[in-house]
Amino acid sequence: QLCGGVLLMKIAVVGAGAIGGYLGARLSAAGEDITFIARNRNLAAIQANGFRLILEDGSALHAPAAKAVERMSDAGVQDVVLLTVKAHQVVDLLPELGALLGPKTLLVTMINGIPWWYFQKLEGAYAGRSLESVDPAGKLAQAIAPEHIIGSVVYPAAELIEPGVVRVIEGNRFTLGELDGSRSERIEALSQAMMRAGFKAPVSKDIRSEIWLKLWGNLSFNPISALTHATLEDICTFGPSRELAANMMSQAQSVAEKLGVQFKVSLDKRIAGAQAVGAHKTSMLQDVEAGRALELNALVGSVVELGRITGTPTPTIDAIYAATQLLAHTMAQHKGRLQLLPVSV
Repeated sequence: QLCGGVLLMKIAVVGAGAIGGYLGARLSAAGEDITFIARNRNLAAIQANGFRLILEDGSALHAPAAKAVERMSDAGVQDVVLLTVKAHQVVDLLPELGALLGPKTLLVTMINGIPWWYFQKLEGAYAGRSLESVDPAGKLAQAIAPEHIIGSVVYPAAELIEPGVVRVIEGNRFTLGELDGSRSERIEALSQAMMRAGFKAPVSKDIRSEIWLKLWGNLSFNPISALTHATLEDICTFGPSRELAANMMSQAQSVAEKLGVQFKVSLDKRIAGAQAVGAHKTSMLQDVEAGRALELNALVGSVVELGRITGTPTPTIDAIYAATQLLAHTMAQHKGRLQLLPVSV
């Protein structure tokens, strides 16, 4: 579809939550043909009113043309599919996901942690390996051809405040990358579409190093906060927890460097960056407080597994992983959630 000399894309957003809503609403407002895959009250709200964003400055952006369907087959084949669910939810989408994918469809994985495709199209000793922690029995690798996949790193923070309404907390950068590091025409077209919608969408020649830079903080701060109910600022300013995070990050760096990853910033600078975010609750702490399943395998278990694959000891990460696994197990067993509440005098 041409509009003012620009080729517009047919884009499905799978996961109409905070990040999916942010992306879909801005892209729709910029003229792209957006269909959200949604359920329940979110589905009804988008069908009735489109999607609304509350931006960082408090202003509102309305995308009335955004569509929503419950079944992927109702959306049909797309030019681009933005996968904005949590890592552990992807396998549940497999029975339906094929309905969105034509021969040239791009599947953009906007998911935290180490992705299932990590070793696909990667040269070297570990080429073609699979990761049991993020892709049990290799189901995702078997079902989704790597030719469809574009990697991405999500930097913004946003929250779904009511059905069909997202508040943007901060950020607008989504780094993109082909699995083989090439600068293809298709990734350039996607980057251009995202920039027209107001996003920063740089194309990386080494998307795996970009993934590790974000993961470096997530694999330490997320489980520590889940276990302690502390904010990023608290973890970074309290001596013992700062040292714990640094130990985990140092062990992770050793793993990543054996995989050919280069870190562009120092460990201390990465911690300082997290501290600067302030009294922010990590996504994993928010999930603990809400009683939701934790994104533990993609953020921590995958690093433990990569340590085994590369023969790199990760004792501190192992210990925190075990403790957080027990927390997740206990929450699931009791169908409960955990919150710090003030003591009444």
